[in-house]
Amino acid sequence: MTTLGEDMDRRPNRYDESGDLRTTSARWEARRLNPPNPLWGSNGVAFGPDGRLYVAQFLAGQISAVDPATGDVEVVVPMDGPVQSPDDLAFGADGSMYIADLVPGRVWRRSPAGEYRLVSDDVTNPNGITCVGDRLFVNEMKPGGRLLELFPDGGDPVVLTEGLALGNAMQLGPDGHLYYPHMITGQVWRIPPDGGTPELVAEDVHEPVAVRFDRGGVLHVLSRGVEGIVTRVDLHGAGTRTLVTSGLKGLDNAAFDAENRMFVSSYASGGVTEMHPDGRTREIVRRGLDGPYGVTVDLGGTVYAADHYRLASPAATDEGEPLGAGPATGPGGVTTHRLLHFVHGVTADGGLLHYTSQFGDVQTYDPASGELRPRARGLQRPIGIAVGPDGALVVAETGAGRVVAVGDGEGEGDDTVTVLAEDLDRPTDVAFDAEGHLYVSEERLGTVLRIEAHGSTSVVLDGLGAPQGLAVLGDDLFVVETGSRRLSAVSLTTGARRIDAEDLPVGPPPGVVQRTEPALFADVMPGTARRFAGLAAAPDGALLLSANGEGTVLRLTPRAGAQPVR
Repeated sequence: MTTLGEDMDRRPNRYDESGDLRTTSARWEARRLNPPNPLWGSNGVAFGPDGRLYVAQFLAGQISAVDPATGDVEVVVPMDGPVQSPDDLAFGADGSMYIADLVPGRVWRRSPAGEYRLVSDDVTNPNGITCVGDRLFVNEMKPGGRLLELFPDGGDPVVLTEGLALGNAMQLGPDGHLYYPHMITGQVWRIPPDGGTPELVAEDVHEPVAVRFDRGGVLHVLSRGVEGIVTRVDLHGAGTRTLVTSGLKGLDNAAFDAENRMFVSSYASGGVTEMHPDGRTREIVRRGLDGPYGVTVDLGGTVYAADHYRLASPAATDEGEPLGAGPATGPGGVTTHRLLHFVHGVTADGGLLHYTSQFGDVQTYDPASGELRPRARGLQRPIGIAVGPDGALVVAETGAGRVVAVGDGEGEGDDTVTVLAEDLDRPTDVAFDAEGHLYVSEERLGTVLRIEAHGSTSVVLDGLGAPQGLAVLGDDLFVVETGSRRLSAVSLTTGARRIDAEDLPVGPPPGVVQRTEPALFADVMPGTARRFAGLAAAPDGALLLSANGEGTVLRLTPRAGAQPVR
């Protein structure tokens, strides 16, 4: 066995401190199509007493500290600890870290000694959190949400106001008021910390997600949209506004250091970036893929990754410009085609892309026109998707234990959902062979099944470790085993099985004990989707793998002298 491919970047990443690609195989060579992402997305950010920038990573369930001078990243709150889905954080006067744990509805205190204590579990979707000296305030990201004061040493919460239209990152202003956004209505409001009547500060603000004050008391409102807009509002004069467009897609939060430098995070691509007043940016921690989840490739060779908050492609910068060698000769970064929230499974079909959201939807996206067409709603955690011989979209409906077909891809009114197989355990991905036979991976049972006529099934592979992504090349069926981190294959003609690659960078980092994942839904809002390692066959005979442990897409090509796939 030999190590696959050249190492793109030997700096530590979120999966392996060595930065090496450790996958081994006698049959396949692999290379990363993009560099590993050091962070599993980046949400709330705040400077700690030690001068480092602390970054909440909602999708991972962990918090890391970043040295803004070097970009070094250290995990401080691990993903197998008590915190499940941190979305924002703040520091109290004594150096304690307060964490908004969104999905389970908890607020935590982490002492300077690293001890955890639950402050409250009576807040629904806690998101925006801020400290005013020793006082702690949090708001709810939900329609009709509340803004509350919590008491770490005990005492009932005090509701300052209700009716927030999705609250998020907030902060005390120089006038002594708490400022907070209404994400749905595009407004910024303020209220005294001791309560009172909320006052509208600004409306028609572009997709506000966070309000932050710099060291000079200037209000900055970050936009969660694709343009990377920051709106500066003059609170000392006539309320005039200045818009700065950075191009950083999916901004989430910001923090100012002692020198008044602005550092921003991105829920869509992770990383930490310094943003200058004129919109210029400097990368501190590299951006990249938060997942990826599903992966596909079109007939022209363009690779698409379903990355939870967006549809992206490896081997280009986030702004869509070439970086170093192109995708044909070497690795680059990632380009965002479109912010498509909660895209998980994806498959290419001619010029179209079909995708699933684990929160219930199946949609068709036309990259040329930008048109989105809903295909099905209300499914129970759909993940894997493939196009059948008749043009229907075939979906693994994981939560319902079914495989279903959605329409035939032809018209606006033909998207009836038809059950192809039911009473399954946890169907995760689907694939068709050249003869039109349908296969499904059963993650919990450790099997791959062939779906026969009238919904009956037969076992093709068993004894697998949490199988997810499926792909067919020639007469071989390939499956990603996320539990044992390997690629297995079976001949569809002889039934012979083999292990094709080991030590795949999928799933949580080695040594991390994966706990029960947070709920898929949080109140009326989407919660945390389960990880999914997709697999796709390319037209040139390569395999594409969602290496979601490190945030890359791996391209596997047959080794010279290896037995070809027929």
